[in-house]
Amino acid sequence: MAQHTTITEEFIEALPEDAPIEDILIVGNTLFQQAETFLNSLFRPWNAYQLGIIVGLFILAHLLRLIFAPRLHEWLRTREGWPKWRIRWMVVIHRRLRAIFFVALIWIALIIMREVTWPSRSYLIGVAANLALAWLIVTFATRLIGNNFLRAIVRYGAWTWITLRILNLTGEFQILLDSLALEIGTMRISVWLIVQAILIIGVLFMAARFISRSTTNRIRDNKDISPSMQVLAVKALQITLYGAAFFLGLKAIGIDLTGLAVLSGAIGVGLGFGLQKVVSNLVSGVIILLDKSIKPGDVISLGDTFGWINSLGARYVSVVTRDGREYLIPNEDLITGQVVNWSHSNDFVRLDIHFGTAYGDNPHDVRRIAIEAAQGVDRVLSTRPTVCHIVGFGDSSVDYILRFWISDPTGGLTNIRGNVYLALWDAFAANGISIPFPQREVRMLDNTPMTQAAAQDD
Repeated sequence: MAQHTTITEEFIEALPEDAPIEDILIVGNTLFQQAETFLNSLFRPWNAYQLGIIVGLFILAHLLRLIFAPRLHEWLRTREGWPKWRIRWMVVIHRRLRAIFFVALIWIALIIMREVTWPSRSYLIGVAANLALAWLIVTFATRLIGNNFLRAIVRYGAWTWITLRILNLTGEFQILLDSLALEIGTMRISVWLIVQAILIIGVLFMAARFISRSTTNRIRDNKDISPSMQVLAVKALQITLYGAAFFLGLKAIGIDLTGLAVLSGAIGVGLGFGLQKVVSNLVSGVIILLDKSIKPGDVISLGDTFGWINSLGARYVSVVTRDGREYLIPNEDLITGQVVNWSHSNDFVRLDIHFGTAYGDNPHDVRRIAIEAAQGVDRVLSTRPTVCHIVGFGDSSVDYILRFWISDPTGGLTNIRGNVYLALWDAFAANGISIPFPQREVRMLDNTPMTQAAAQDD
């Protein structure tokens, strides 16, 4: 050990005073000395006894888990009707039974050791008890984080910090991370600065996410706000909260935000050249939300696409058709193209169908029967009058148009037209009204080759 310390001190003295590696070597040498002292102390009798007690309690906790885990699993299978959150927490407890048993056993052992002997003879047991309890609390606390990746980062980061805190190594660890730095101009970026940024921004993002979720639920439950304004308010709230969390986090760790001016300028150039469509869709989405031209639940037609709006996004609108397909239509197309909104101001939609009857049928009876047949079909409104008009005298039939109203275009248009046609067929068949097909009368003139040939055959 003395030789190692001498070599390190001589090497450090030979370095320049401003050498960044000097701090690393000093901290590394300190940590090495503390680790060597700790390892040498383990061979003392009472420390060895404490290590044996810790290992024995861990084995006992493992055996208890083998005994009680299957019984707890069988008991959980019989808990029908429990809420999901309670079942999830019981599953977490089932997975952490060994840690729970170990924490309980080691704290009981620590209390007994402190009562019957000197505190110094239970020091290692106290360290192990604090570490086990802290790790277990962190495990349960991080279950409140929904995102798996963020949960893992917070859990392992908290474990590392708590371990260093209990072992009184936070100062040396901070100096070590701060010495690992990269200087860019006047800015110095160290590993410690990055760790601080991750922790602070992570906490702020969690707070922003919690506020965003709770506020979003309140906005969506407010029936006085239109669906389009709800979407706009939620998007604006999320952008504001997450943006504020990011910039506040950078400000909290001491980064000068004026340095982001260059970055914002570069982003502006990129937007101008390569992201025109993206920005156009974003701006179009905001315009759609503001002017309330379309909203979730509206039935629209765009080209050959007919369906109802499922959701409004920042870049596209989701339209679900009757055959189950979901079209993601860019917002720009809804602004620049012609869109038919079947339920913009209300849900009433008038449909027209055309048919014809024979000249021998009374038009007054045809009109009456057609109206009664249409009004007997489900989905056809009786509150709005169904009308039937003659629109022309065709070659083979008298042509009519039948107009009726529905209030649920999301239920489809082709199917209701088919049902009305079928009702007309049944009504006309019951009342002796015929639907003619094209007929042609051919007359043969005298003294033509065809008439002469016919006369010769006779």
